[in-house]
Amino acid sequence: MIKKITFLVLINTYLFGQNVFTSTADKAKIEIAKQKIYGGQYLGAINSFKDIAKTSPNDANVYYYLGYSYFMLNQLSNAKEQLNKSISLNANKAATHFILGEIFQKEEKYDDAIAEFNLCTANSKPGDVDHQDATVFISQCNVAKKLTANPIDVEIENGGPEINSKYDDKNPCITADGSLMVFTTRRPENPNSEVDVEGDGKYFEDVYIATRDTATGKYSNAKAVSGSVNTKAHDACSSISPDGKQIFLYKNDINDKSSRGGDIFVSKISNGKWKTPVPFGKPLASTYWEGGACISPDGKRLFFTSERKGGLGGSDIWMVEKINKKEWGVPVNVGAPINSIYDEGGMFLAPDGKTLFFCSNGPNSMGSYDIFKTVLEGTKWSEPVNLGFPINSSAKEGQLTISANGKTAYFSSERAGGLGESDIYRINLKDYAILEKDNKVKVNDGLSILKGTIREGYEGYGLSEVEINIMDASGNSVASTTTNENGEYFLTLKGGQNYKISVKKKGFQDITEDFELKLGAKETVTLEKGFLLKK
Repeated sequence: MIKKITFLVLINTYLFGQNVFTSTADKAKIEIAKQKIYGGQYLGAINSFKDIAKTSPNDANVYYYLGYSYFMLNQLSNAKEQLNKSISLNANKAATHFILGEIFQKEEKYDDAIAEFNLCTANSKPGDVDHQDATVFISQCNVAKKLTANPIDVEIENGGPEINSKYDDKNPCITADGSLMVFTTRRPENPNSEVDVEGDGKYFEDVYIATRDTATGKYSNAKAVSGSVNTKAHDACSSISPDGKQIFLYKNDINDKSSRGGDIFVSKISNGKWKTPVPFGKPLASTYWEGGACISPDGKRLFFTSERKGGLGGSDIWMVEKINKKEWGVPVNVGAPINSIYDEGGMFLAPDGKTLFFCSNGPNSMGSYDIFKTVLEGTKWSEPVNLGFPINSSAKEGQLTISANGKTAYFSSERAGGLGESDIYRINLKDYAILEKDNKVKVNDGLSILKGTIREGYEGYGLSEVEINIMDASGNSVASTTTNENGEYFLTLKGGQNYKISVKKKGFQDITEDFELKLGAKETVTLEKGFLLKK
């Protein structure tokens, strides 16, 4: 895991052999100003350090702190000016060169960034945090140079004002048919919306939803999710189930024991409104941080992020399989090559049920977090592949989500040119088959949806735990699932093919039926097949 995350680490690696402050008053002021930085109050810290600079104009520390504070506010030009002042007073300090390297990396000036990171390593020891992280960032810059020179064939456009705002918008999650999108935003829902005064001073996170217009292919003006999903604390979505029936959420509220420290919740829709989220509970929940979850199209596997013991790095991806209607098995770390000593998260399992997209901030990234792809081949995951430029950039990219037909994907990014801090972007994949190993578009490479409700033949109520098995034209089983508590099932299958469905439940007569599942040229085809089971 990249350790250069907190200001405390930066300070500890920076303050050695520095100039002392010229007065006792300045010593007291610097401690107060540092506390402001620890609390994320960067504007206040800047004002304090500017005041200190008037009486201690030759202290390199003051300009380092100013540069760091400007950097955290993304005011890169001001940050460079102050950091260069610090270097001119006390040359070649590792942490200063490290931050300058990060600035040039953000500005996509990769050679300049590498030069600063090299100065960082030259002025630090191999075991130092600065030295270790600079080595990783040098690798990222080289990856960025290679990928930008070989862009992939996709079209990317901003999601527009219907989705994005001048605030932070991220974590786009769409249903398999693309009809709904839910995402996380830090915009104020109303004039009385509260801010996180104990955190970064921004509005609390909320979950918003938008409906896709089939005529234009764009989403309507987003609005807060109906029901009781959003609270006065942080509420963030991590995924929506492929059938649009469940939203998986990340909640962190110091005033709520069930979510204190960060845990996974789930909200289900009923009569058009989303129910109050409930903790997913064990085996996912632990005393450690859990950051989000996504479920497979057949509902049999759940992937989630956690910092619990047994991982390879800070945040790892874990997987748990369903035992029956109410029980899940023991969580298993998905291990290498997906997880590493760095941070992994922001995962999304594609509608094909075998392609996993996730984010990582390791040496194979272009900078900060990039989106990677891995495919389940038998019982093993393939070596993760960076999705490349322009999907990834030197900025922080968030999770990716893709429609079942493989034609459109969405992701979030903090790249320059957006409407706000982080924006949601749309990827046109018409010439790039992101789910294919060679990324080449085939005549038939899309998925379609099969869903329906299995009911009791006389009373008409939905039957749970009905076994659904799908076979191809050769009689091979290609997919299976069981119905939920309402008798509903949902599957994604290769479109443009003929299949046979088998419906079984103990105590009822079996049903088998042949059917054709078509493939849509533009829209995802959805076929509904309901059955009545008789004893």
